[in-house]
Amino acid sequence: MLRISHYLRALANPSLRVLGARGTPGTRPPVVIWNLLRRCNLTCKHCYATSADSEFRDELDTTGALRVIDDLHAAGVRVLILSGGEPLLRDDIFQLSDYARDKGFFVALSTNGTLITEANIGQIVAARYDYVGISIDGLQAVHDEWRQLKGSFAASMHAIDLCRQHDLRVGLRTTLTQHNYPQLPALLELMREHDVQKFYLSHLNYSGRGKRSRKADAHHAMTRDVLNQLFEQAWTDVQQGRDTDFVTGNNDADAILLLQWAQRRIPEHAPRLEQMLRAWGGNASGSGIANIDNIGNVHPDTYWWQHTVGNIRQRSFKDIWLGNPDPLLLQLRQHPRAVGGRCGQCQWLPICNGNTRTRAWATGDLWGEDPGCYLTDSEIGLSDSQFIPCQVVYEHA
Repeated sequence: MLRISHYLRALANPSLRVLGARGTPGTRPPVVIWNLLRRCNLTCKHCYATSADSEFRDELDTTGALRVIDDLHAAGVRVLILSGGEPLLRDDIFQLSDYARDKGFFVALSTNGTLITEANIGQIVAARYDYVGISIDGLQAVHDEWRQLKGSFAASMHAIDLCRQHDLRVGLRTTLTQHNYPQLPALLELMREHDVQKFYLSHLNYSGRGKRSRKADAHHAMTRDVLNQLFEQAWTDVQQGRDTDFVTGNNDADAILLLQWAQRRIPEHAPRLEQMLRAWGGNASGSGIANIDNIGNVHPDTYWWQHTVGNIRQRSFKDIWLGNPDPLLLQLRQHPRAVGGRCGQCQWLPICNGNTRTRAWATGDLWGEDPGCYLTDSEIGLSDSQFIPCQVVYEHA
């Protein structure tokens, strides 16, 4: 995840503390995204969990979920994102949230927003979430079509308004596609109109139903255009002192494009930005990010449900993640990673770290080049004569 506003604020105000370098991969507790259940009232076209409005077997009950929170705390985890399916469909969601907050976790709620109403907003406020992320994948027609429920856009926007009326920090989350690409200016205007603090742009990852919908992925030129709009808006807000936070996820080439933008727009700051981005180090799947699914399986991140590195019913999270990590985790924790194709030849590999890997896996080679990379050969320091094809296949894929 690239924290655009964080880095731009640090450039504008050098006295601000910058997020620390990644350190040695596998030695620090990760941010944990926890899919508490798989059931959802929507069937979104890009859902990595292929959720549906039905019950799924073998999910953790309340006692088991409370035990997981204890286990994560013992492992040193302090940031917990509660997701689904739709987490508000769990009867014990507020009990689990309270328990995690009382133990000192930073707790975020990741929701489609359609179930936040006047009837439960009091409980949501009382849960003391540090952040509520609500998905908006375009204006009304595009959002409702992509989420496959008419009226879902209106319900989610109403949820945003309810949260802001109660002073909850809210993020608007959008997965970029060909369909919502032209609507970015309008989405940013929605952010202003509804007093939303955070905008999270996710690139489409080819996992779950997202793999089936990959033809709708934004073209590279679209992606570059959208990102440059975000960079400009983020820098304007920093200069005007606005409390906004622009973030992108699932394409770490964004960091190189940000650096190129800085070299054009604020060249005096570009050397320091490059230094910060190298310290950040790009994709952190399997090291700084972990996922626990609805039945307790642990994955390198939320888009890796096709590979399990352990189950918290059988082993402690500390042992799974830090003590005896799966071979895939060890490979993901190499920095820079041993990737092939254009990625392996890229001069910016130490910043990007080979990106998410799941798009490459979807095309047949886990360690091959990422088809989502929109940088040109010249931008990555590669000429045709320098290109050396390379394939490294993960034996357990």
